[in-house]
Amino acid sequence: MAVIYDTILRRAKAGEKMLVRLIDPEKFNPSTLCDGFDYYFVGGSTARSSEAVVLAIHRTCSAPVILFPGSPSQFTPEADALLFLTLMNSRDPRFLIDMHLQSAGGIIASGIETIPMGYILIDGGRESSTQRLTGVTPLPQTDVEAVVRLAQTAELLGKRLIYLEAGSGAKTPISQQIIRAVRSAVSVPLIVGGGICSVSQMNEAFRSGADIVVIGNHFETHPEEIPEWIRTKNI
Repeated sequence: MAVIYDTILRRAKAGEKMLVRLIDPEKFNPSTLCDGFDYYFVGGSTARSSEAVVLAIHRTCSAPVILFPGSPSQFTPEADALLFLTLMNSRDPRFLIDMHLQSAGGIIASGIETIPMGYILIDGGRESSTQRLTGVTPLPQTDVEAVVRLAQTAELLGKRLIYLEAGSGAKTPISQQIIRAVRSAVSVPLIVGGGICSVSQMNEAFRSGADIVVIGNHFETHPEEIPEWIRTKNI
C-alpha cells in the first residue's frame, strides 16, 4: 500500500505545503529532534547505516521517516518509506541502474513502501557532496529549459516525485523561475532543497510551486531556529 505517497499526493493537491528535515547519519545529533515537521528524510553521501537514526527518530517524533539513501548500504526496513531515486543528470550506469539492482531484492523482501523519484542536481554555487561523489555536472540555474526537460522525462519514466536539489551547503537555492517552470510542466509533487537558509526563502519556494521544502545543513548548524521555521511555514 502506498500510504505515505498517497498522503503526500493528497496534501499537495489540496495546496498544503510540507516541511521536511533531512538528517545525515554522519552528522546526527539526537538532541535536536523535535515534532512539527511533516516528514523526516534520512540519508547522506557516505555509506554509513541509517538504522540507528531511523529508530531514534521513531522514539522521539511522530512524523514518518523516509529514507533518502546515498548508497544501498543505507537501506533499513525500519523506515516508513524509501525514495528510490534516479540521478537524472547522470549518464553513469551506477546511478541510473546499477545501485538499484544491488538493492531491489532486499527492498522487495522488506515490504517497505517505495516511491520512485527523479533527482535533478542544479548548480548552487558550491561543489556539493553529490557532485564530488558521482562526478555529475549540475545544471546551470540559467538553463531553465534543460531542467524542465529532465523533470518531464522523469515523470514520463514513472517517477512519482521530482526533487530539485541545489546541493548540500549551496550558496544559492533553486531560483523561483526554475520552480515555477517545473511546477507548470509536471503534475507530480515537487520537492525543493539545498541552500535554503531563511524562512523567507522557504516560503518563496512554496509560493513558486514547491510542495515540499527540505532543510538539512541549516538545521544542523542552527537547531535553535527550528521552532520558528515550523511556526512560520506558509506565513
